[in-house]
Amino acid sequence: MATIAVLIPCFNESMTIMNVIKDYSNALPEAQIYVYDNNSTDNTADIAKKAGAIVRYERRQGKGNVIRTMFREIDADCYLIVDGDDTYSAEDAIKLVDYVLSEDADMVIGDRLSSTYFTENKRRFHNFGNRLVRMLINKIFNSDVKDIMTGYRAFSRLFVKNYPVTSKGFEIETEMTIHALDKNFNIREVPVLYKDRPKGSTSKLNTFSDGYKVLRTIARLFRDYKPYLFFSMIALLGIAFATMLFIPILLEYLNTGIVPRFPTLIVSVTIYIISILMWICGIILEVIVNKHKQLYEILLNKN
Repeated sequence: MATIAVLIPCFNESMTIMNVIKDYSNALPEAQIYVYDNNSTDNTADIAKKAGAIVRYERRQGKGNVIRTMFREIDADCYLIVDGDDTYSAEDAIKLVDYVLSEDADMVIGDRLSSTYFTENKRRFHNFGNRLVRMLINKIFNSDVKDIMTGYRAFSRLFVKNYPVTSKGFEIETEMTIHALDKNFNIREVPVLYKDRPKGSTSKLNTFSDGYKVLRTIARLFRDYKPYLFFSMIALLGIAFATMLFIPILLEYLNTGIVPRFPTLIVSVTIYIISILMWICGIILEVIVNKHKQLYEILLNKN
């Protein structure tokens, strides 16, 4: 039989973790449920043990660090990740797992945004942030993913054991999505029910600092995965700015035959040179990235 691991990263979720474990034990009775405690200061770990979960610990703070350790330590045919805040419905777990086990999906995304997220979530900036991240990712990577930042996902063993986790915190969901898109993994999406946290349970996310981290991660991965487009855009901006400086000087020279503003001319020419170098860097890095994709495919075939 295929083995299923339910992975629950937790930080101070004592109020909800028992319900989460019971719900997923009922929905997937054949699965092993793992709770990874990330330096909780409440009794999350004790409650999880009493509820029947396998409890392990990750001392490096951050969701990305927890998921890195989970993926390294656990062997299964299907991995289901869910948050410990009781915001996702366990009834949807069967659909996510079936796509991995029966239809060879590598990543199955639990799509909140096409379901109840915008009516249940009371934090307006979070709604705006989800829309903004979705738009940026889909534009940059020419995709149509409905929910980039959901914490409800299922993965194949192939994806998990060949995914290099580099993010340390909340931005891990964005990184996973971009990695799957770039490496052409089989991605499926399933609309899932979402409910807001119960009263008394507080979110660990900071709207602005975590939002900044996500946008910074998108910019970094845009540079790493699409270097030609990234550096070409910078080069075009530089050329446009240099041209704005150069045209008045050129017109004045054509009218009078003299160049009275040499410092401006020098700055514009310097920006032209830097922009051309940026464009050349983009070409070179794009070749390297394409070669890396070829080597990655060879690695997958060996597995």
